[in-house]
Amino acid sequence: MGPFSENSVRDCYGKPLGIRFIEHIKRSPISFRTHQSIVLIVTFLTYTCYHANRKTTSVVKSTLDPSSSEVGLRFDPWRRAYFLSPHEGRNVSGLLVSDSGWAPFNGSDGTELLGDLDVAFLSVYAVGMYFSGQLGDRMDLRIFLTVGMIGTGLFTSLFGVGYWANIHKFYYFLLVQMAAGLFQSTGWPSVVAVVGNWFGKSKRGLIMGIWNAHTSVGNIIGSLIASAMLSYGWGWSFVVPGLIIAFMGLVVFLFLPVNPESVGADRDDNVNSPKKNGEEVREPLLSSDSENKEREHAVGFIEAWKIPGVAPFAFCLFFAKLVAYTFLYWLPYYISHTAIDGKYLSSATAGDLSTLFDVGGVIGGILAGHISDRLDARAITAASFMYCAIPALYLYRSYGSVSLTVNIILMFITGIFVNGPYALITTAVSADLGTHTSLKGHPRALATVTAIIDGTGSIGAAIGPLLTGLLLTKLIVAEVAAKIEESRARRSSRSRPPAVEV
Repeated sequence: MGPFSENSVRDCYGKPLGIRFIEHIKRSPISFRTHQSIVLIVTFLTYTCYHANRKTTSVVKSTLDPSSSEVGLRFDPWRRAYFLSPHEGRNVSGLLVSDSGWAPFNGSDGTELLGDLDVAFLSVYAVGMYFSGQLGDRMDLRIFLTVGMIGTGLFTSLFGVGYWANIHKFYYFLLVQMAAGLFQSTGWPSVVAVVGNWFGKSKRGLIMGIWNAHTSVGNIIGSLIASAMLSYGWGWSFVVPGLIIAFMGLVVFLFLPVNPESVGADRDDNVNSPKKNGEEVREPLLSSDSENKEREHAVGFIEAWKIPGVAPFAFCLFFAKLVAYTFLYWLPYYISHTAIDGKYLSSATAGDLSTLFDVGGVIGGILAGHISDRLDARAITAASFMYCAIPALYLYRSYGSVSLTVNIILMFITGIFVNGPYALITTAVSADLGTHTSLKGHPRALATVTAIIDGTGSIGAAIGPLLTGLLLTKLIVAEVAAKIEESRARRSSRSRPPAVEV
């Protein structure tokens, strides 16, 4: 009686308040599979919110720095009036004329400054990821995620507050983005570790491929929210996603069970059971506490790097994420600044159109996970998708401007091959390596390994937008100079007096 009561008190103490409330209403404990469903749903919504907040900047860029696209359009009033949104001139509240942009981003170096914001965010995010993995393996992941989400919501909103506060200091936006990147780094190692705690290796690629759709869903939702809020003032494009993720942080605190042991859930399915009838016996994802007491200390940073496969996949993700995040941060901007079938799209339309890349990403993540499960070959699957991404990127760059239909098809295909290996490496591969046989069932390595792989990938993600911003700046300056010279030539020809016949 004594031991039972002691365990019951310990389990009750470790359960989130929301889980305890549900069990109180049901008057019975929640089953293991129900806990798994709660974990998938809560972590899916959690990282959807993280990416929705991350996406807003790319949609607002064309509003903060519209000059480069406007130069090409203002010489053709019919084109501008026909293809740009009626809200582009002045928002509903009448506070912002998007033609003028927002200082300091509407100057000749505006594109480069926006690129600097991306680099600052991703650099802090990448460095923070390494520390977040170590902290995540040593702290209650539910508390860790809650703090990270509320902090992300706060600093995302503060970026938007610059609109109403009439802030035009670049260093304000820079510091806010860096703080947001630090808090965002808490998300990925934590959610992968939690999901890894509840699911074994069998069909992990397919399950996590479907689950990883939160990345693309978050990008889509973030684009739609940011685009819809632009007509009310670009500040709302940041504040609304910020409030949503802060609210979701409270949901995580109330309902997220970190692992089966923390809520006293019995593994009543075959997740950790040996296969029958001569099937392959799979090692449990995590051993019980009694079997691992001698290994309860978390794996060290250097020790985690030595796990076979961690370094190769980490550097593979470096390049995969470089491409994926270049699209994440610059695709709406690229679309709005590129004539598609001779026509320019508005910032809001470009933001909506860019979501098709993420729709393709959802399909790519699921396909990569399913194929890797069937072949039992994560590396072959990831490499095949990356090889296919090369011609897909070339075709989109070369023929995406032919027509809107061609642009949509090529963007969708590119999303499949770019996000497929990105999703596979950051989910199933990270979880596999975090429970590698060399760890002998070590229960405290998931967050650290996930952080190493995704942190290294984030360094590549920081370099991609930086190069894009620099390259676009040179092109934009050249185009602006050419248009100005063309305008001067036209005015000069009009003002020149007609020749007098003798």
